[in-house]
Amino acid sequence: MNKVTLLSLTISMVISTGALAKVPSDQVAKLSSELTPVGATRAANKDGSIPKWTGGITKAPAGYTVGDHHIDPFPNDKIEFTITASNVAEYKGLLTPGQIKLFETYPDTYKMNIYQTRRSASYPEHVYQAVRINASRAELVKEGNGIQGAAVGIPFPMPANGLEAIWNHTLRYRGESVTRSGGQAAPTASGNFTYIGLKETLLLPYSIKGASPEELENTNILFKFKQKVTEPARLAGTALLVHETMDQVKTPRQAWTYNTGQRRVRRAPNVAYDAPGTAADGLRTTDDFDMYNGAPNRYNWTLKGKQELLIPYNDYRLHSDELKYEDIIQPGHINPDLVRYEKHRVWVVEANLKENTRHIYKKRVFYIDEDSWQIAVTDIYDNRDELYRVAVAHAINYYDVPTLWSTLDVYHDLQSRRYIAIGLDNETKMYDFSTKLNERDFTPAALRREGRR
Repeated sequence: MNKVTLLSLTISMVISTGALAKVPSDQVAKLSSELTPVGATRAANKDGSIPKWTGGITKAPAGYTVGDHHIDPFPNDKIEFTITASNVAEYKGLLTPGQIKLFETYPDTYKMNIYQTRRSASYPEHVYQAVRINASRAELVKEGNGIQGAAVGIPFPMPANGLEAIWNHTLRYRGESVTRSGGQAAPTASGNFTYIGLKETLLLPYSIKGASPEELENTNILFKFKQKVTEPARLAGTALLVHETMDQVKTPRQAWTYNTGQRRVRRAPNVAYDAPGTAADGLRTTDDFDMYNGAPNRYNWTLKGKQELLIPYNDYRLHSDELKYEDIIQPGHINPDLVRYEKHRVWVVEANLKENTRHIYKKRVFYIDEDSWQIAVTDIYDNRDELYRVAVAHAINYYDVPTLWSTLDVYHDLQSRRYIAIGLDNETKMYDFSTKLNERDFTPAALRREGRR
C-alpha cells in the first residue's frame, strides 16, 4: 500500500465480536446526495478523470435485442494511452503490486490500453430502495460469518470494516436467476489449450424482489448454484451442486457432486476454501471462483480505504460474439488488445490468514469497484509472503437486467507462468436472466438427472 495514495476512509479494523451498530438515518440519507445508491462517491475526482456518477447505463443501446451478446455502448471511444513494461514506472500509483508484477513477468507482450472512464454501473430502482433499508438494519452475526436484517441489495453501503465490504461483493445484485453457457481454458506456457464447456444455473433467493430478511433467515439460503461440464467428452456429465447459506455457522455450505464413472451423487464437504476448482488444472481454488466466495472465517479482514486504480471496465469487445476463443487465449495472458482499462475508485480490503488456520493463500488483497461491489483485481500471496497469483475480472453492464458483472475472470499463476480464463462465452448463446428456476431444480436428484443427460 506504500506505492499508492489512499483516499477518504482509512480503517484498520478486524471484527472479533458479533453484530455491529446499524447506520443512523442521517448517514443513510447520504445515499441520495453525496453518495450513490450503493455507497460510492457520487462526485468526480479532483482532476475529472473519474467523472460524476449520473445513473450509469439505464437503457440498452440501439440495435440490441435481449438474447444477443451485449453490444458496445461506447463504440467510438479511443485509446487514451498505453502502459507497457517500458513506461510502467510512471503509473505505479494507479496499479496494484500484482498488476506491476505482470509487466515484469511478461515484459515483451503484456500491456494495458487505457480508455476514458465510463461509470456505467447501474441496478434496478427496487434494488436501490432495498439498499437504503438494509443500511439501517443489516448486521454481521457470528463473528462476521453470517448476516441478518438484509435482503435484495447489498447490506452495507457504508462499510465499517473489511468483512462488511466482502459481504457486499458476495451479495451484489446479479438478477434473480440466470442460466449461462460458456467455459474455461487453462493454456499451457506455449498457449495450447483444451476448452472446458460448462452449463451453469444460479438461483438467488436473496435477490428476489420482495424477499424479506425474515424469510431468508428462516430458510438460511442465499443462493443455489448448479454446474455441469458439457465438453470435452471425457469430462462431460460431471456436475456440482452448491447451497450457500446466510448464517454459515448455523449451517455451513452444502455441496454435492455427480461423477459419471460412478453414476452417483455424493456429498462434497470439501468444495470450499482452497480445494481445487473444477477442471482448473490447479490454477485456482474453490474460493477464488467469482473472485471470492464462501465463508470468511479463515481470514482476518481489514478495510484499508479507497484508492484510484486502473481496472478492466466496459470490456464489451472482449465479450463480443465476433471473437473466437483462440483470438483471446494467448501464451502467458489473454490478448491485451481486446481489453479495456479505465480509472475507477476501489475499496481496498486485505485478508490475512488467521493463526492456526490453513489455506494455501496467506494474504489476499481485494480491490472492489465502488460503483458495483464487483471485485476487480485480487493480489494473492503465498506462505513466503511472495506474490503468488493475480486475479482480474473483466466487467460489463448487462443492461437488460441491469447489473454490472464480469464477463471473464482471469487467474494468473505467477510461479507457473500460466493462467486460467473462466467465462468464455463468445461462441455460445448469451446468459438468460429471464429463466424460470425453482427449488426443485437444485436438489441432489436434479443433479443426478442433469449429469445423466
